[in-house]
Amino acid sequence: MSQGPRSGLYAVSSALLAMSRHLEVRDVLKTIVASARELLDAQYAALGVPDDHGGFAQFVVDGVSDAQWKAIGPLPRQHGILAAMLHEARPERLADVRRDPRFEGWPAAHPDMSDFLGLPVRDGDETIAALFLANKNGPRPDGGCGFTEDDEELLTILAQHAAIALTNARLYERSRELTIAEERSRLAHELHDAVSQKLFSLRLTAQAAAALVDRDPARAKGELHQVAALAAEATEELRAAVIELRPAALDEDGLVATLRTQIQVLDRAHSARVTFTGRGVRALPAAQEEAILRVAQEALHNALRHSGAARVDVLLEKRGPGAVLRVSDDGGGFDPTAIRNAGRHLGLVSMRDRSSGVGGTLAVESAPGKGTTIEMEVPGG
Repeated sequence: MSQGPRSGLYAVSSALLAMSRHLEVRDVLKTIVASARELLDAQYAALGVPDDHGGFAQFVVDGVSDAQWKAIGPLPRQHGILAAMLHEARPERLADVRRDPRFEGWPAAHPDMSDFLGLPVRDGDETIAALFLANKNGPRPDGGCGFTEDDEELLTILAQHAAIALTNARLYERSRELTIAEERSRLAHELHDAVSQKLFSLRLTAQAAAALVDRDPARAKGELHQVAALAAEATEELRAAVIELRPAALDEDGLVATLRTQIQVLDRAHSARVTFTGRGVRALPAAQEEAILRVAQEALHNALRHSGAARVDVLLEKRGPGAVLRVSDDGGGFDPTAIRNAGRHLGLVSMRDRSSGVGGTLAVESAPGKGTTIEMEVPGG
């Protein structure tokens, strides 16, 4: 390692820590690629995860602009050097990848590459990805590869830890999928129990009102008021369930657009005024975006259902590399010192768990008759 043992070990440590910080597969892939390119001082880096059909399920690059990547076109197939990484399962260090007999050309918009270092990322006997670097910065030997044996050894270490990080991320996502499935099942049972009972009562009350219309109009009027009340309760139950079950379109629309859309719906559905302001927030790690969305939903649900607020304001703004979510209402408030009871009633324990689970913090400000403010801060990535 030409940088010296101290700086080299520090760089490796930084790369490994960066990989271990993320739990989402897409974030892990991006971190692996960026860490490899920075660690080995290369112009380009890429990592491909194979599918079962001769192509790549995911292919992440670093050093290529978004415009370049879009112009290159569809994801590559498993041929040439890429296939060698996946199927022969050994490192490849080449002085000029274009002169290798397995080279099959690039799309017109593809950047020009010469010296090349690639190796498989393996989990036991299975090749789960392939990692590639091209165009080592700095001087290179005449006719030789800019990447050295030390570089290959360093990338091998990185790939071993990348395999662990990627496997852990996949296990985490699978665990979360199972948790979501269990939660949906629970909500379905709750929806059936709560709303079905309300609708059954609604039906019986409406029948009673119909029977009383001719002989006792006053009682019939009372029954119809009860019908209206039961219908409103059923609507609230359905609305709460829909908000909780609705899949967050974070990948397609982003956090800001998703929050804005949901808050617009709530503003139309409730008598309280519900507003949203977004300031400078860019993409955050996926787990943090989901946590922010869920905390916002919980805080909004509390404010609209329990506080009696006439106005609820939601703010999402950039703070350093991360972001802050603030949900404020002018409702009845509560005594924060009675945190145990408030935690059970308002879901504060759940919100705190979601926040701490992504390295964030949650603060609650409230007082009887003074409204409530929930503030969540996440560190970014």
